[in-house]
Amino acid sequence: MPAKTTPTMDDAVDVRDPAVVPAEAVAPLIRGVAVLRELTEAGGTLSPSALERATGLARSTVDRITATLARMGYVRLDGRDVVLTPRLMELGNAYLAALRLPALLDARADELADELDESVSLAVADRDGIRFIHQATRRRAMSLSFRIGDLLPAERTAPGALFATEWTDADRLAWRERRAADPQDHGFPAVPPREHPWPDAEFERRAAQAAADDWALDDQLIEPGLVAVAVPVRDPHTGRIACAASVVSHTSRHTAAGLRETLLPRLRVAVADMERELRQMPPAPEPGTGPSGLAIWTGASKQELGRGFVESLARGLTVLTAFGEGRAALTLTDVAKATGLARATARRALITYEHLGLVTATAHRTFTLTPRVLSLGFPALARTSLAEIATPHLADLTSRIHESASLAVLTPAGDEIQYTARVATNRVMSVNLTVGTRLPAYATSMGRVLLADLPRGRRSLGELRPLTPRTLTDPAALDRLLTEVHAQGYALVDEELEAGLRSIAVPVRDHRGRVVAALNTAMHTTRRTPAECVSDLLPELRATATAIEQDFHTADRFTRVPTA
Repeated sequence: MPAKTTPTMDDAVDVRDPAVVPAEAVAPLIRGVAVLRELTEAGGTLSPSALERATGLARSTVDRITATLARMGYVRLDGRDVVLTPRLMELGNAYLAALRLPALLDARADELADELDESVSLAVADRDGIRFIHQATRRRAMSLSFRIGDLLPAERTAPGALFATEWTDADRLAWRERRAADPQDHGFPAVPPREHPWPDAEFERRAAQAAADDWALDDQLIEPGLVAVAVPVRDPHTGRIACAASVVSHTSRHTAAGLRETLLPRLRVAVADMERELRQMPPAPEPGTGPSGLAIWTGASKQELGRGFVESLARGLTVLTAFGEGRAALTLTDVAKATGLARATARRALITYEHLGLVTATAHRTFTLTPRVLSLGFPALARTSLAEIATPHLADLTSRIHESASLAVLTPAGDEIQYTARVATNRVMSVNLTVGTRLPAYATSMGRVLLADLPRGRRSLGELRPLTPRTLTDPAALDRLLTEVHAQGYALVDEELEAGLRSIAVPVRDHRGRVVAALNTAMHTTRRTPAECVSDLLPELRATATAIEQDFHTADRFTRVPTA
C-alpha cells in the first residue's frame, strides 16, 4: 500500500470532504469551530452539558474550549450558560469587509426598501445554499425574520435559482447528494423543515427559467405566505453574479405575480444602480498589517491559565482576523505577518479552514474567506441591541463599585431620557428605577451628557421646573453647564432630580464619535461625596463605556444595532 501523503498548501488536494480530515489539520480548531456553530444554531446560548451532547465532545474538552473562547472575548460564561458575545462578530466582519459588497451596495438596498416599503435583501452563494450579507427589513407585526449570515437552501429561494445558473456538474451533484441526505432541510435552521419535498427537476426547471429571464421568483417556497423576486447583481469585470438583490413580501400585500408586475421593474433599476457602483468601485486600499501581537497575547494567556487555555484554538481563530478590507486575498506569508504567527502555525490553520469550508485557495497561491465564516456567530448576534450589549458590562461595573448602573437614551422629543438597560445592586436603600422609566433630561446626569453632545439649536429642554431646591432652571446657566459637560466628558448631578440623590454619567459613542447613549451610576448622598464620585467612580464608568463601545462598534459595522 502506498504511503499516505500529507496535503500541503501547494498540493491540488481537495480537503473539503468532511469525511477526510487532512493530517495537518488542527484538531482543537475543528472542535472550537464546532462549538461556535452549535452556539450559533441554538441562538447564541447553550449550557456546557448541551454543548457536550450537540458536539459529541467530552465535557472537559468543552470546558477548555469555552474557557479559551471566553478569554478571547468571543463568549461569556453566564452562570450555567455559555453565551456568544458581540466581539465574535469580528470574524464575520472580516469576511464582509473583504467582500466589500455590503459597504458599496447597502445604501442602495436601504433606499429601495424605503421606496417600496418592503424588505430588501442582498445574498451571496454559499455552495448549494445562499447566505444573506445585508437585510433592510420593514417593522411590521408580521415581518421578515432572516438575519445577516443566515443560510438557506438554494432551491427554496429566488436568489438560489439565479446562482444555480452558474453551477458546475460537481455543484449539481453535491446539491443532489445533500437533498437526498437531508430531504427536510434540518441542516438549515433558518427555515422551517420541508414538509413535502418536490423533485429535483422542479428546481432545475426554475434555474433554467432564471437563466432565460435574468430574474427569479420565490412563490411561497420557504413557508406559506412568503414571496420574493430576485435579480442578479453582476461583477462588471467577470460578468458572473456577485450577489443577488431580492424584494421580499407577504401574500397579504403582494402575490408572486404582483411582485413580478409591480416591483420587478423598480428592482431592475436599483440593480442597474448597484452595478454602476461596482463599475465605479475604487481600488481596494493597500493591505495593512492587520491585527498584530495576537500570538504574543495567546502565549501570555497560556502561561497564565495553563491547561485551561487551548492555545492552538486561539491562534487559529486569529488567522480569520488577518483578512479584511484591502486584505481580501492573502498569501501564507501575509497571514503570518498580519497575525505574528509562525508560518507553520498559520499554514496548519489555513489547511484546517479549507477543510471546514471557511477558506478557499486560489490558483495564485492566495487564500480568501468564504461566506461560511458568517456561520460563526453572526446570525445569532446580528440583531443585538445596544441594551443587550451593555447589560453584561453594567453587571461587571455594579460588581466592582457596589452601586447600581444604568444606560439611557434621549426620547424622540429630546427633552426626556429613557432607561434602556439597568443592573441594580442589592441594598436596603437603593435607587428604584426600571427599564422604560422616563425622566427630564435637564435635571439628570445622563440627560446632560446626551444634551451636551447636541448643537445648541437642537437641544430640547422642555419646561425647566424646580424639582428640588437645588435644580438648575436658568436656561443660560444650563447652557454654560452643558458646554462644560461636553468639554470634561462627564456630568455630575447633586440632588437636582431628588433630594438625597447624587449621580454621575459618561457618554457612550458610536463609531462616528456621536453620543448615542449615556451610562451612569446613582446613589444616596451619604455614600460618596461629589469628589469621591469623580475620583473613584468616573474612571470605572469610563472603562465600562469603552468596553461597551468596543462591542457596539464591532456589532454595528455591518448591521444596525438599535440604540433605543
